[in-house]
Amino acid sequence: MQPIKYFILFLIIALTFSCKKKIIHINDADVFRYNEHKNIGSLDPAFSKDIADIWGTNQLFNGLVQMDENLNVLPCIAKQWTISEDGLSYSFSLRNDVYFHKHGLFGKDSTRTVTAKDFEYSLNRLLDKQLASPGSWVLGKVDGFKAVNDTLFQIQLKQPFPAFLGLLTMKYCSVVPKEIVEHYSNGFRSHPIGTGPFKFKRWEENIKLVFRRNENYFEKDEKGKPLPYLEAVAITFLPDKQSEFLQFAQGNIDFVSGLDASYKDEILTADGQLRDLYSKDVNMIRGPYLNTEYLAFYMDSDLSEIQSELIRKAINYGFDRKKMMIYLRNGVGIPAEGGFIPKGLPGYSETIGFTFQPEKAKQLIAQFKKETGNKTPEISITTTSNYLSFCEYIQRELQKIGLLVNVDVMPAATLKDAKANGKLDMFRASWVADYPDAENYLSLFYSKNFAPNGPNYSHYKSDLFDTWYEKAFTETNPATREQLYTKMDSLVMKEAPVIPLFYDEVVRFTRKNVKGLGINPINLLELKQVKKD
Repeated sequence: MQPIKYFILFLIIALTFSCKKKIIHINDADVFRYNEHKNIGSLDPAFSKDIADIWGTNQLFNGLVQMDENLNVLPCIAKQWTISEDGLSYSFSLRNDVYFHKHGLFGKDSTRTVTAKDFEYSLNRLLDKQLASPGSWVLGKVDGFKAVNDTLFQIQLKQPFPAFLGLLTMKYCSVVPKEIVEHYSNGFRSHPIGTGPFKFKRWEENIKLVFRRNENYFEKDEKGKPLPYLEAVAITFLPDKQSEFLQFAQGNIDFVSGLDASYKDEILTADGQLRDLYSKDVNMIRGPYLNTEYLAFYMDSDLSEIQSELIRKAINYGFDRKKMMIYLRNGVGIPAEGGFIPKGLPGYSETIGFTFQPEKAKQLIAQFKKETGNKTPEISITTTSNYLSFCEYIQRELQKIGLLVNVDVMPAATLKDAKANGKLDMFRASWVADYPDAENYLSLFYSKNFAPNGPNYSHYKSDLFDTWYEKAFTETNPATREQLYTKMDSLVMKEAPVIPLFYDEVVRFTRKNVKGLGINPINLLELKQVKKD
């Protein structure tokens, strides 16, 4: 019997229970099933660093605010908020009808209302050095916070930060109950109690995880109907993406995310359309994802090729990004012919980047040879095996314009350490937004963020950029701040310390009977409004 069959048997047992006089049966159409091939490390929101953990904790926990599919910050447990004129003080008015999940720890069906004190505890916990949460940085710009009363919570910043509300939407900032956390201590990771649309039911690590509908959830749909619609969420942990896709194709799971090389040609045509074999039973949803894939130069390198703006620009002009996406990604992903800020974020501009201009690239290389006397300019690109095909494609294209290119492959952990410590002259990297503001991307070029103490892996330095970057922190007008972002991105492209390859897309495949799943640029899995026919 296949593992998925065992799981379905387990689910029937877990979701069909008796209490002497009544038996509750869960229809399969009320259960949303998906596989998490990367596994889940913790259901404690303070450790929700990886997408697998974030997807799990998003079903169980809420914060002050939340984000919609268009990256707008909306009320959640905070029904409204005000921001002081100087941008330093945030006051949140809380709902009084939000309850922690029922549990039997302190008596049958124990529960209680969430208050501002719970947020005070939760944020203090996030800052606790003994806990060592990877999300403590989220509060790095916070000067203090306090519960004024049960329904009023205030946060004070050290300096204005326009993207702060976006930071608060991260799962790190979820509210947790002090008495449950202190009872379980480190065991809270596998005994989570939150306020979310679903509540924890059972977890057999590496095998299966089940959530049940939270009957006391506070949100309703636009017609006033209580959310969520589903009765349960069932998660398996098959580690192989190809096996995951096979289970999806057989109808055993309802959804798969992403386009893996093991099945991309099986399900999609070369131009990114569903093949006829799947079009009757499967829906494909795709949209911008806040992830920029790129190559970077180490600007402190001793190599004359790396130091030369001519060579850096020649490489940017020297390969066809559109053709690369068709051949290597079946058309999924947006060729990065704008700047470093990805499409979908305020500040993005499609006019400031590089397009494929091979003749111009040849002229730049010829100019470099003439100025330096270097007859055979040579570079080496370091990558991981996952992106070897991209680098080999670029290698072939750049050799056509007169540049000798070597490709070195190393494990991801080794590459990460080497690029952080300035040991690579040129390397492949990607940047996924921690929060939906272009400042997140531009921080990679701020001189005070030099790696290994920050994300500026290229060691790019510009006094003008630094001035604009610091000015953006105090600019409260969104339109003016957006203009600053575009100017900074344009300056970076002009000096070319990086080579944007493509802006990624979220791709989701669902069975036809799944309704309301939707998509968003941060690839957050929202199940509270999902239905199955």
